[in-house]
Amino acid sequence: MNKKQVLDKIERSGLVAVVRAESADQAMRITEACIEGGVAAIELTYTVPGATAIIEALTSRYRPEDIIVGAGTVLDPVTARMAIMAGALYVVSPCLDEDVVRMCQTYQIATMPGAMTIREMVDVMRCGGDVIKLFPGDLFGPSMIKTVKGPLPQARIMPTGGVSVENAAQWIEAGAVALGAGSSLTGSAKTGDYGKITETAKAFIEQIQKARG
Repeated sequence: MNKKQVLDKIERSGLVAVVRAESADQAMRITEACIEGGVAAIELTYTVPGATAIIEALTSRYRPEDIIVGAGTVLDPVTARMAIMAGALYVVSPCLDEDVVRMCQTYQIATMPGAMTIREMVDVMRCGGDVIKLFPGDLFGPSMIKTVKGPLPQARIMPTGGVSVENAAQWIEAGAVALGAGSSLTGSAKTGDYGKITETAKAFIEQIQKARG
């Protein structure tokens, strides 16, 4: 699956699950629950011990047609390359690192750098970031995207942080191309309730589709 196909699938579904698993097994179970719920992609963060090995295990078990596996909390180009070699099809960072973006461009892998301000968002676009990760979203709320879209209608923004089923429609209506959902989607894994992840994912997708009309 090439970069355009990856981005298209994420935008069609509109939902990325941010996964902070405690083990490879937990990551696998979260992924399976997300697939059943209609999630397009998971973002396995590099705050997870052994993240590279888990990404490799996920991409060995699941096809991109089932779910797209990406890497999150990528802070440097070395980590980006490790993730890409393990099979990650997109790379997410909490802030812009131009070397990370260049590494991803070399391998034609989608990249989603984080930004908080208009200036940071412009910098992301100038250096070739595919999607701007508005982070932390809970500091701004959906109105931030609507405001940004005034001077920057071309900005493709995905909020992460503070995204929930209750406000999913507001984010989409404000102009978000997709939503990054962490604990509000996958938090029940801590208690072993993977069925709730599937139910929550379906609720997210329903709200996204309604908002898109």
